[in-house]
Amino acid sequence: MALRFSEQVAFITGGSTGIGKAVALALAREGARVAICARHQAEMDAVAKLSPHPDAFLTVPADVSQDDQLEAAVKTVVDRWGRLDLVLANAGVNGVWAPIEELSAADWDHTININLRGTFMTVKFATPYLKKQGGAIVITSSVNGTRMFSNTGATIYATSKAGQAAMGKMLANELAPARVRVNIICPGSIQTEIEESTKKRDLKQFEDRVQYPEGEIPLTGGKPGTAEEVADLVLFLMSDRARHITGTEVWIDGAQSLLQG
Repeated sequence: MALRFSEQVAFITGGSTGIGKAVALALAREGARVAICARHQAEMDAVAKLSPHPDAFLTVPADVSQDDQLEAAVKTVVDRWGRLDLVLANAGVNGVWAPIEELSAADWDHTININLRGTFMTVKFATPYLKKQGGAIVITSSVNGTRMFSNTGATIYATSKAGQAAMGKMLANELAPARVRVNIICPGSIQTEIEESTKKRDLKQFEDRVQYPEGEIPLTGGKPGTAEEVADLVLFLMSDRARHITGTEVWIDGAQSLLQG
């Protein structure tokens, strides 16, 4: 059976944990040459050891909020393999969740620079290489800021995620003539490490507004999804099976956002 991504080159930001890690390993199993980008080399090395094809797996340290590091990371991948076909703009943080009057400009800048600006610069630096033969970009947004607005205090995070969705749709139209597809995934509650980057302040006043005694995720009785389930979606959107899909948001949340709204 032919592998879906043989000889294709993938670049994944936030590739050392969670969704990025799951996508990287899934692509490697399907024959892609995979480069993951993250800030911590040790975490990336641990992922690389899990790859079925270590000789086709590259780790590139970079902070996506730093333009020079990100541009160099993309160039390293292309210098290594001569092309770029697939991009997952996935690096992100939850940042600070707090009432608006307690959020600072520094809180705003930190989350926006990683989530929104980092996505913009990732796609910007990758686009010239993708245009050479066509390809696929997937942007990791969220249910927050796209279909769910009930997580009071997550103003900055939701804004960054809404911006990613708008960016993806704009770029889908712009890049379509070059046969570069751009789609947006919107995960709900997924078992990943991103909660570790959340700093919540003074939100107890909002906690009891709505309760869901049977769970917040109708499809699973409250059980969160897995990074591997999200990876299945990403690989579909990157594959030739999704060749006529671009500029589309796909929610993967077990109907959580429909319930919570």
